Amino acid sequence: MPRLSESMRDGLVVRWLRTSGAQVERGEELVEIETDKATVTCEADAAGVLEIVAGEGETAPVGALIARIGATPGADVPAIDSPGAGPSAPGSSGPSAQVADGAQVADGAQVADGAQVNRPSGARFLASPIARRLARERGVDLTSLRGSGPGGRIVRADIDAAVAGMTASETRGEITVVQPDHAQRLVADRMAESKATIPEFALSREIDMTRCVELRDRIEAAAGQVPTYNDVVIRAAAFALREHPRANAAYRDGRFELYSRINIGVAVATEDALLVPTVFHADTRSLTDIARTTRELTERVRYGRITPSEMDGATFTVSNLGMYGISEFTAIINPPQAAILAVGAVEQQPRARDGDVVLRHVMRATLTCDHRILYGAPAARFLDRIRVLLEEPLGLLLEVST
Repeated sequence: MPRLSESMRDGLVVRWLRTSGAQVERGEELVEIETDKATVTCEADAAGVLEIVAGEGETAPVGALIARIGATPGADVPAIDSPGAGPSAPGSSGPSAQVADGAQVADGAQVADGAQVNRPSGARFLASPIARRLARERGVDLTSLRGSGPGGRIVRADIDAAVAGMTASETRGEITVVQPDHAQRLVADRMAESKATIPEFALSREIDMTRCVELRDRIEAAAGQVPTYNDVVIRAAAFALREHPRANAAYRDGRFELYSRINIGVAVATEDALLVPTVFHADTRSLTDIARTTRELTERVRYGRITPSEMDGATFTVSNLGMYGISEFTAIINPPQAAILAVGAVEQQPRARDGDVVLRHVMRATLTCDHRILYGAPAARFLDRIRVLLEEPLGLLLEVST
């Protein structure tokens, strides 16, 4: 059983591609092995007659014998009892005969039982094609290995054993350990809590932002300062949350908590952390007020002046990666909130309108929901309401609650 990944301890024989008694050639696809990561097709390391030892559906530890290849069925061949084991005792028959202590392998290279091989510079190696490729990929020096295959040839198992014996620095280069700061640990803990405890689902849809683009252009021409698309999304989400209170809520301690205030968290990325300051009473603020508030909060986050009270109390969160050119993504819920809205870039794309193909500004929005409190159909209606508000954005300018 070859070692096919660093974490592999055993493998499952999924399917033999040849049957016992079949003549196989070196490099021929022989068996499918399932590991802890994937199902991998392994090749024959020698030519000869196949004798299957481990049947389909059987699990064997790394290094255990699962098949023999010899001159005739049952012929004695080298067996690898552990990932770094060498050939069996001399005296076996067939083309897979054992290599005795001190036997010549290739161009003067010697194989001594339990010893490494030191081959002269430019020597020809007895190594399977897979072993050569893996040695190049994993940085293994073939001159340091003692082959465990037929005739002392270096096979895949020898490369895997060599990699397993390397230190982490040898396989991954120099390691620098960095301790996360308090904010990074907090983000890590909350995200782990979210994925471990919240049964989430996500809904995505396209939003035509053409009129939002036109509205921002008109505001810029009139006022000089223009709100970002994220500000417009926050405003639309605040309006939609009024009409869909389950989205402005939490599932906590076996009960629903519905919040009367609409406070929207705005995800802000820094060099080393992700912080979420809060726009309080977002549904009562004008679009320009939201734009000013988010700009101030973002600056306070990036200059390290944000306070804990400014990052507490959010009832819903908006996360935007559109400024990085990301078209669509799924955000992780910030517990105990019921949902988070992830928005991507506003991109100009061709769309069909009234029988013609026209260019429109479109954006993808994804709503991740806690299924314990916000179900599929209500979540879809909530996301659709945000779409309607963004596609007809004039009301976002005119309506301000008190």
